[in-house]
Amino acid sequence: MSIKTYIKRGLTYLLKGVPEYHITANITTLAPNNLLKGRTALVTGGTSGIGFEIAKAFLSAGAKVIITGRNQERINKSCAQLKEIKSDYLIYGIQMDNSNISSFKEKFEEILNLKNISEIDILVNNAGVLGGDIKDVTEVEYDQIINTNLKGVFFLSQLIGTYYKENKIKGNILNIASSSSLRPAASAYTISKWGVRGLTLGLAKLFAPYNITVNGIAPGPTATKMILKDDNINIAFPKNPIGRCATPEEIANMAVFLTSNMGRTIVGDIIYMTGGAGLITFDDVNYNF
Repeated sequence: MSIKTYIKRGLTYLLKGVPEYHITANITTLAPNNLLKGRTALVTGGTSGIGFEIAKAFLSAGAKVIITGRNQERINKSCAQLKEIKSDYLIYGIQMDNSNISSFKEKFEEILNLKNISEIDILVNNAGVLGGDIKDVTEVEYDQIINTNLKGVFFLSQLIGTYYKENKIKGNILNIASSSSLRPAASAYTISKWGVRGLTLGLAKLFAPYNITVNGIAPGPTATKMILKDDNINIAFPKNPIGRCATPEEIANMAVFLTSNMGRTIVGDIIYMTGGAGLITFDDVNYNF
C-alpha cells in the first residue's frame, strides 16, 4: 500500500471520525443452471462491464447470446473470453452503434440470419455512456449521450416489441437504468436515465397484454472500468451507504432472475441495486456549477 493511500485514510479518519477501509465483497454468483434454457438474448453494449457480465450469466443459465458493441476488435475479444469459459457456449458479436437508429433494422436481420439463431426473446438495453454535466457540456456531447442512452433504447424497443407481437413471442425487455434516474437531473446522462425509467413503465403497460414482460435494473456506483481503474480491485465507495460499489456480477444475477419465468409477475418494475445511492442519499455525487 502506498504512503499516499495511508495519508488519505488517516485524513478521512481525522475529518470524519470513521476509518477508510479496503473493501471487497463476498459475492454469490449463480451456479450454472437452466433458467434460460432455450432462450436467445440480445445484449447491447456487451463487450465490458455490466453488459459483459449479463452475457456471461445468461450463457451460464443456458441461453444463446448476441452482444453488440461499436468496436469490432473489442467484440471479438469479448466473445473469445466467453468461449474460453465453456467452449460450447453459443455467443455471437455484432458491431452496432446504439445511436445509429437507421441501422437497427438491418442489424436485426443480420442477427436473425446467424447460424443456430431462430428467434430473439430477450432484449437487454444496456449500452450507455456517461457525462454531459450542464456546467460544460456541448450540444454535440449532449446529443450523443441522449441518442445512445435513450433514443436508441426507445427505437430498439420499438423494433423488438413489434417483432415479439407479430411473431407471438413471449419475450422480455430489460432496461439498465441507474440510480441517477432518482437524482435531481443536472446532466445529459441523468436526464437519459430518467427517460429510461419512464419508458420502462410505458413499455410494460403497452406490452403486457401480449405476454411481453418489461422491467429494469437501476445500478448505483458499480465496479466497472467507468469508475475503477484497470488495476484497482478495491471496490470501496465511502459515500455510498453500504460503503462499496455494486459488482457487475450482482447485477447479472438479477438480470437472469428477471428475464426467467421466475420473474414473470414482476412487470414495469425497476430493481434498485444502488446500495442506497439515489434512494437514501445523493452524497455520492457532486453537484456544482
